[in-house]
Amino acid sequence: MIGNLLKIMTQRKVVILLIFIFFTFQNFTVFSQEKFKVVIDAGHGGTDPGNLGHKNSKYQEKDIVLKIALAVGDLLEADKNIEVIYTREDDTFVELFERGSIAQNSKANLFLSIHCDSFGDARVHGAGTFVLGLHGNDRNFEVAKKENSVILQEDNYKENYGGFDPNSPEAVIGLTLMQEEYLDESLLLADLIQKNFVNDLKRKDRLVKQAGFIVLHQTFMPSVLIEAGFLTNSNEGAYLNSKKGQQEMAKAIFKAVKAYKKKLDDNTVVEVKPKPLPEPVKPKTKIVKGIDFRVQIASGTKKIKTAPYNFKGLKDVERIKIGAHHKYYYGKSSDYFAIKEMQKMVREKGFNSAFVVAFKNGTKISVNEALKSN
Repeated sequence: MIGNLLKIMTQRKVVILLIFIFFTFQNFTVFSQEKFKVVIDAGHGGTDPGNLGHKNSKYQEKDIVLKIALAVGDLLEADKNIEVIYTREDDTFVELFERGSIAQNSKANLFLSIHCDSFGDARVHGAGTFVLGLHGNDRNFEVAKKENSVILQEDNYKENYGGFDPNSPEAVIGLTLMQEEYLDESLLLADLIQKNFVNDLKRKDRLVKQAGFIVLHQTFMPSVLIEAGFLTNSNEGAYLNSKKGQQEMAKAIFKAVKAYKKKLDDNTVVEVKPKPLPEPVKPKTKIVKGIDFRVQIASGTKKIKTAPYNFKGLKDVERIKIGAHHKYYYGKSSDYFAIKEMQKMVREKGFNSAFVVAFKNGTKISVNEALKSN
């Protein structure tokens, strides 16, 4: 009997050990499933062919960039820690704001938009990489205007882009605010891509530049737009239209993404955040006399017009200069919960880092201080 009892106890220990191992493995598996997400955007598509190369060629930009995009994806997907999301995988027209939505909804770590360039002088050639910013010269603006003009094919482009005019240099200025937070990371990635084009593939260096591409404006993460070369140049067009050229360009982009991820991994500090306490039940209104609550939607050193097209259709945006920075606010109310609802709406429009601020007699004070002032 004692032997049977020992046998039963041993079996129970084995079962408990197996259960412990199972749940430990399950937790490890869930943790390991968090992947580095890369959205790859092949420019143009469907009814929008992009540029058609020089007069004697039969190139279509949409076909070439799709092949490069898919090749980049194939290389990246070989890494089990990387997840690739495409904005299109076939000859489909995808509106620019939808491309941004795909990136936003997937909570991606990177956004790559791949294009080919064109120019009236067939001698012009070389590869360039762009990040969102103010165009430094007329050529950069013309490149951005050409890529942005696709929105004119969309049925509701004025509504989708808050009245943005792709032909207006002034309108482009407002695009820069959303990406200012990620500019350094975008420039790092762009520099890695550009160096691979020049050093590995010996492409003419057209440098890393800034310009107002609306497809980059629609994303709130490190983002770059690649102009792989000029289809209007006979040699470069033939190279980009070839499988060899497409594979080489894809490999250069792939290597840059891997190098970028490694730099992030090497400098990652794991921050353990405490679980937030459950919020107490709040009344529908909380009026604080003498206080103006507002939603801060952006901050930057550049002064831009507060027109709706610069702020995704938001009207009555207020700009206040504090030190060297211009602060941009939306809404004004003495009701704290009313302004919290405005904050929620603003974030749904894409201003993910929008937060509530408080003013008393025109002077900014902390929200906690404002809430205690009644």
